[in-house]
Amino acid sequence: MSPFELTIAEASAAIGRRELSPVELTASVLARIEAVEGPLQAYAAVLAESARASAAEAEREIAAGRHRGPLHGIPFGLKDLIDVAGLPTGAGSRARDGHLATADSGVAARLARAGAILVGKTHTHEFAYGLTTPQTRNAWDAGRIAGGSSGGSAVAVAAGTALFALGTDTGGSIRVPAALNGVVGLKPTYGLVSRHGVVPLSWSLDHVGPITRTVADAALVLPALAGHDPRDPASRPAAAFRPAPGGDLRGLRVGVPVNHYFEHVAPAVEGAVRAAVGRLADLGAEPVEVEIPYARYVQATQWGLMVPEATAYHEPTLRATPDRYAPDVRVLLEAGALIPAADHVRARRARTLMRQAWASLFERVDLIAAPAVPMTAVPAGQESVAWADGTVEAVSDAYVRLSAPANITGVPALTLPVGHDESGLPIGMQLIGRALAEATVLRAGSAYESAYGRAGLPAPAAA
Repeated sequence: MSPFELTIAEASAAIGRRELSPVELTASVLARIEAVEGPLQAYAAVLAESARASAAEAEREIAAGRHRGPLHGIPFGLKDLIDVAGLPTGAGSRARDGHLATADSGVAARLARAGAILVGKTHTHEFAYGLTTPQTRNAWDAGRIAGGSSGGSAVAVAAGTALFALGTDTGGSIRVPAALNGVVGLKPTYGLVSRHGVVPLSWSLDHVGPITRTVADAALVLPALAGHDPRDPASRPAAAFRPAPGGDLRGLRVGVPVNHYFEHVAPAVEGAVRAAVGRLADLGAEPVEVEIPYARYVQATQWGLMVPEATAYHEPTLRATPDRYAPDVRVLLEAGALIPAADHVRARRARTLMRQAWASLFERVDLIAAPAVPMTAVPAGQESVAWADGTVEAVSDAYVRLSAPANITGVPALTLPVGHDESGLPIGMQLIGRALAEATVLRAGSAYESAYGRAGLPAPAAA
């Protein structure tokens, strides 16, 4: 096994035992980037020279007995919405040409203190405003979309060109590409991870979180990210989120939705997720049928919040240089200016009602288990999907439909791989918990992974 194939847990343990050095691990990851980056295009920029220097410094520190923790010497990728001092934050847009960050974002600073090694900035759909990341190709099939907007981060992790990466999630942008590329994506509770120094899409919906190859690795990265940051108005103190060891899920009540989450879902996805719920039950969990409240209002609420907030942020640049935006993003930003203030207020009121109803729902269950996305990765360029009842849905609407509720309500949501469809493409299951219940979400995901999941090896890189 090459070092780039190791999980964070495996690599960190090997570094701790002095069986592997950060220099060797980083060299392996950089060689992997050189080998597969051409067809995949996960990275907006590869920082090979600085990564090697950081790895050498990590090796010296560890040799001197100054080991900073499980991420010390671990190579990672950072979505190109997140500031690192002295580097461009391109956000996938010509509108950011010439930009250089003057300071580290909150999460970049925390990862630097943890000793992690930044190997590059990963591609994003322009300003995170999309679900495909058109620059990047799926790690399992180069003819398929990567998902978005954190597509570069998910593909880098899936292909072994980073041991973990950070993404952002406004309506599913961590979980969608993670599910489509067969890796783990965690959207934490709103406010748990600082967004200071992260280019916003929608202030009231944006989250930052990790993408990893295993749930166990996500549980290692999250503590390094979480913590109060007074520069983020939504920031909250960190909670206890380390999952308890062991695979016994007795006493855990798992909600299985009777509406919304299994509607307009591909048969292979529904079958794989329902089978995974059965496996959670085999581990001791109790499945409980639940009805998702206000499901018919999810899309209207998501768009009523996100679109005008995005337009408000981009308004000065959009007026000055509209030609620098890609057509799909420019249309959305211009449409945001046409949404009446009353519609935005109604969306905010609907969110309050949804949060209250979901809090009541979590008095009955500890988790909700559901598909992460309704279908696997579609071919690049496909714009719509036709369901068996004749309904035609835009691809972006389909992918966001199952992930948006956790953004609206601000609760933690994890996606992990639970199978493949007839084409061999990954299928993801989503585990959603009550606010600040990351430990419960990670406990269930880790138990499933230990009993039934794959070993966390990289995907067969697209050729």
